[in-house]
Amino acid sequence: MRTSALVSWLFFYSYVATVFRIKAVSVSGQCQSDQQELLLGLKNSLNSSSSEKLLKWNQSTDCCSWDGITCNADGQVIGLDLSKELISGAIDKSNSLFRLRHLQRLNLAYNSFKSKFPSGFENLANLRYLNLSNAGFTGQIPVEISYMTKLVTLDLSKSWLLDLGSLKLKKPNLVMLVQNLTRLQNLYLDGINISADRNKWSQALSSSLPNLQVLSMSGCHLSGPINPSLAKL
Repeated sequence: MRTSALVSWLFFYSYVATVFRIKAVSVSGQCQSDQQELLLGLKNSLNSSSSEKLLKWNQSTDCCSWDGITCNADGQVIGLDLSKELISGAIDKSNSLFRLRHLQRLNLAYNSFKSKFPSGFENLANLRYLNLSNAGFTGQIPVEISYMTKLVTLDLSKSWLLDLGSLKLKKPNLVMLVQNLTRLQNLYLDGINISADRNKWSQALSSSLPNLQVLSMSGCHLSGPINPSLAKL
C-alpha cells in the first residue's frame, strides 16, 4: 500500500510540475503587441537584407522567440543582440529602438551603420549593458550616454583595422561622459579621439567610477599621470 501511495504521489507531483513548467514557458513567451511593433519598426528602418536574424523576424511568430531577442515574464523585450549581422542604415532619435524602454542589454557591435552617433539613448534608462563597438557610428559621442546611470558595461571601442570612420569625445569630453556612471564596472573606449586635460582625466575616472574593474583605452591619444587606483586594474 505504501509503495502504491508513493507511486501515486510521485505521479501527481510530476504532473503538477509539468503543468506549471508549461505555464511558465508560455507566459514568458507571450510577446506584447507594442513590443513586436517596435521591433518590426526597427527592422524596417534598416538595411537588413544580409542579416540572418532580422530576415526571420515576422508578424506571424511570437517576437520573444525571435533570434537576438530576450523577454521577461511579462513579454517585454529586455535584451536585443544584433551584433555581427552586417546591418547598415541610419538610426536617429525617432527610431523605434529608443522606445524599447525595458531594455537591459543592447548589443549592436560589428555592423556597418556608417552614420552619426545617434542621440536618444537617454530613453533607455534601464540599460545595464551597452555594446556599440565597431558598429559604424561616427562623430561626437552624445552627452545622453552619461544619463544612463544603471550601466555596468559600456563598450564604444573602435578598431583602427576597420574603416568605420572616427569617433570623438570632445563636447562632452571624457570627464562629462563618466560623471554620472557610478555603477560602471567595465569601460572600453579604444580608438576614440578623446579630448581631456592630461592632469585631470585619470583622476576623473578614478573618482567618478568607484566600481570600475576593467578599463581599456588604447589608441585614445591621452597622456599624463595614471591615478594609482587605475594602475591596479
